[in-house]
Amino acid sequence: MQEPSKLPAPIAAAMEPLFKAIPLATAMTKLVVTASVRSEVAASIARDPIIAARPPLLAGLWLYVDDLDQSHTISQSIDDTTGSYWHAIMHRREGDFSNSHYWLRQTGNHPAMALIDDYDAHRFIDEVAAAHRKGEAPAQLVSRQRREWMALFQWCAAQ
Repeated sequence: MQEPSKLPAPIAAAMEPLFKAIPLATAMTKLVVTASVRSEVAASIARDPIIAARPPLLAGLWLYVDDLDQSHTISQSIDDTTGSYWHAIMHRREGDFSNSHYWLRQTGNHPAMALIDDYDAHRFIDEVAAAHRKGEAPAQLVSRQRREWMALFQWCAAQ
Protein backbone atom coordinates (compact mmCIF):
# COMPACT_ATOMS: atom_id res chain seq x y z
CA MET A 1 0.00 0.00 0.00
CA GLN A 2 1.26 3.45 -0.79
CA GLU A 3 2.15 5.33 2.35
CA PRO A 4 1.11 8.86 3.30
CA SER A 5 4.82 9.73 3.49
CA LYS A 6 4.91 9.54 -0.34
CA LEU A 7 2.84 12.72 -0.52
CA PRO A 8 4.55 16.00 -1.41
CA ALA A 9 6.06 17.45 1.78
CA PRO A 10 3.70 20.43 2.23
CA ILE A 11 0.61 18.24 1.80
CA ALA A 12 2.04 15.49 4.01
CA ALA A 13 2.69 18.09 6.70
CA ALA A 14 -0.86 19.44 6.45
CA MET A 15 -2.32 15.93 6.64
CA GLU A 16 -0.01 14.70 9.43
CA PRO A 17 -2.45 15.43 12.30
CA LEU A 18 -5.12 13.36 10.55
CA PHE A 19 -2.78 10.47 9.78
CA LYS A 20 -1.67 10.51 13.44
CA ALA A 21 -5.26 10.58 14.73
CA ILE A 22 -6.51 8.03 12.18
CA PRO A 23 -3.66 6.05 10.60
CA LEU A 24 -4.38 4.77 7.10
CA ALA A 25 -4.32 1.20 8.43
CA THR A 26 -7.36 2.01 10.61
CA ALA A 27 -9.18 4.47 8.35
CA MET A 28 -12.23 3.78 6.20
CA THR A 29 -13.08 0.48 7.91
CA LYS A 30 -16.63 0.55 6.56
CA LEU A 31 -17.24 -0.20 2.92
CA VAL A 32 -20.65 1.44 3.17
CA VAL A 33 -21.12 4.38 5.53
CA THR A 34 -24.64 4.72 6.89
CA ALA A 35 -24.18 8.15 8.48
CA SER A 36 -21.67 10.90 7.81
CA VAL A 37 -19.23 11.59 10.59
CA ARG A 38 -17.90 15.04 11.47
CA SER A 39 -14.19 15.23 12.26
CA GLU A 40 -12.73 18.30 13.92
CA VAL A 41 -9.23 17.23 12.86
CA ALA A 42 -10.37 17.10 9.24
CA ALA A 43 -12.17 20.43 9.59
CA SER A 44 -8.96 22.02 10.83
CA ILE A 45 -6.95 20.51 7.97
CA ALA A 46 -9.58 21.68 5.46
CA ARG A 47 -8.79 25.26 6.49
CA ASP A 48 -5.06 24.86 5.75
CA PRO A 49 -4.41 26.93 2.60
CA ILE A 50 -2.47 24.13 0.87
CA ILE A 51 -5.53 21.84 1.18
CA ALA A 52 -8.31 24.45 1.03
CA ALA A 53 -7.18 25.70 -2.38
CA ARG A 54 -7.42 22.24 -3.93
CA PRO A 55 -10.97 20.82 -4.09
CA PRO A 56 -9.84 17.29 -5.12
CA LEU A 57 -7.81 17.05 -1.92
CA LEU A 58 -10.78 18.30 0.09
CA ALA A 59 -13.08 15.70 -1.47
CA GLY A 60 -10.58 13.00 -0.49
CA LEU A 61 -10.04 14.41 2.99
CA TRP A 62 -13.73 14.19 3.80
CA LEU A 63 -13.99 10.64 2.42
CA TYR A 64 -11.08 9.59 4.62
CA VAL A 65 -13.09 10.50 7.73
CA ASP A 66 -16.40 9.14 6.39
CA ASP A 67 -18.01 12.58 5.98
CA LEU A 68 -19.79 11.67 2.77
CA ASP A 69 -21.97 14.79 2.75
CA GLN A 70 -18.97 17.15 2.64
CA SER A 71 -17.15 14.96 0.12
CA HIS A 72 -20.22 14.83 -2.10
CA THR A 73 -20.73 18.59 -2.10
CA ILE A 74 -17.13 19.12 -3.14
CA SER A 75 -16.73 16.26 -5.62
CA GLN A 76 -19.85 17.18 -7.57
CA SER A 77 -18.48 20.70 -8.01
CA ILE A 78 -15.23 19.45 -9.59
CA ASP A 79 -15.98 19.39 -13.30
CA ASP A 80 -13.37 16.94 -14.54
CA THR A 81 -12.51 13.24 -14.42
CA THR A 82 -10.94 13.55 -10.97
CA GLY A 83 -14.15 15.02 -9.58
CA SER A 84 -16.09 12.21 -11.23
CA TYR A 85 -13.77 9.62 -9.69
CA TRP A 86 -14.14 11.03 -6.14
CA HIS A 87 -17.88 11.26 -6.81
CA ALA A 88 -18.00 7.59 -7.87
CA ILE A 89 -16.11 6.49 -4.76
CA MET A 90 -18.38 8.57 -2.52
CA HIS A 91 -21.53 7.00 -4.02
CA ARG A 92 -20.07 3.51 -3.62
CA ARG A 93 -19.31 4.28 0.02
CA GLU A 94 -22.89 5.43 0.61
CA GLY A 95 -24.21 2.24 -0.97
CA ASP A 96 -25.63 3.84 -4.12
CA PHE A 97 -23.89 1.37 -6.40
CA SER A 98 -25.68 2.20 -9.65
CA ASN A 99 -24.86 5.89 -9.22
CA SER A 100 -21.28 4.92 -8.45
CA HIS A 101 -21.10 3.01 -11.75
CA TYR A 102 -22.54 6.05 -13.54
CA TRP A 103 -19.87 8.41 -12.17
CA LEU A 104 -17.18 5.86 -12.86
CA ARG A 105 -18.27 5.75 -16.50
CA GLN A 106 -17.89 9.56 -16.52
CA THR A 107 -14.39 9.11 -15.10
CA GLY A 108 -13.12 6.73 -17.74
CA ASN A 109 -9.59 5.47 -17.22
CA HIS A 110 -8.22 7.88 -14.61
CA PRO A 111 -4.39 7.94 -14.31
CA ALA A 112 -4.59 7.15 -10.57
CA MET A 113 -6.15 3.77 -11.37
CA ALA A 114 -2.84 2.58 -12.82
CA LEU A 115 -1.28 3.09 -9.36
CA ILE A 116 -3.49 0.41 -7.79
CA ASP A 117 -2.49 -3.26 -8.08
CA ASP A 118 -5.22 -5.72 -9.09
CA TYR A 119 -7.85 -3.01 -9.55
CA ASP A 120 -10.89 -2.86 -11.76
CA ALA A 121 -13.07 -0.05 -10.44
CA HIS A 122 -16.38 -1.39 -11.79
CA ARG A 123 -15.65 -4.89 -10.49
CA PHE A 124 -14.75 -3.34 -7.13
CA ILE A 125 -18.17 -1.64 -6.94
CA ASP A 126 -19.82 -4.99 -7.64
CA GLU A 127 -17.72 -6.76 -5.02
CA VAL A 128 -18.56 -4.13 -2.41
CA ALA A 129 -22.25 -4.37 -3.32
CA ALA A 130 -22.19 -8.16 -2.92
CA ALA A 131 -20.40 -7.92 0.43
CA HIS A 132 -22.83 -5.24 1.60
CA ARG A 133 -25.84 -7.42 0.73
CA LYS A 134 -24.32 -10.12 2.95
CA GLY A 135 -23.60 -7.63 5.75
CA GLU A 136 -19.85 -8.19 5.37
CA ALA A 137 -16.79 -5.99 5.04
CA PRO A 138 -14.01 -8.39 3.99
CA ALA A 139 -10.52 -7.24 4.92
CA GLN A 140 -9.29 -7.50 1.33
CA LEU A 141 -12.00 -5.08 0.14
CA VAL A 142 -11.29 -2.63 2.96
CA SER A 143 -7.58 -2.82 2.10
CA ARG A 144 -8.34 -2.19 -1.58
CA GLN A 145 -10.52 0.77 -0.59
CA ARG A 146 -7.58 2.25 1.33
CA ARG A 147 -5.19 1.67 -1.59
CA GLU A 148 -7.69 3.28 -3.94
CA TRP A 149 -8.04 6.33 -1.67
CA MET A 150 -4.28 6.74 -1.26
CA ALA A 151 -3.60 6.36 -4.99
CA LEU A 152 -6.15 9.01 -5.93
CA PHE A 153 -5.19 11.35 -3.08
CA GLN A 154 -1.50 11.01 -3.92
CA TRP A 155 -2.22 11.61 -7.62
CA CYS A 156 -4.24 14.74 -6.75
CA ALA A 157 -1.46 15.98 -4.46
CA ALA A 158 1.08 15.67 -7.28
CA GLN A 159 -0.98 17.82 -9.67
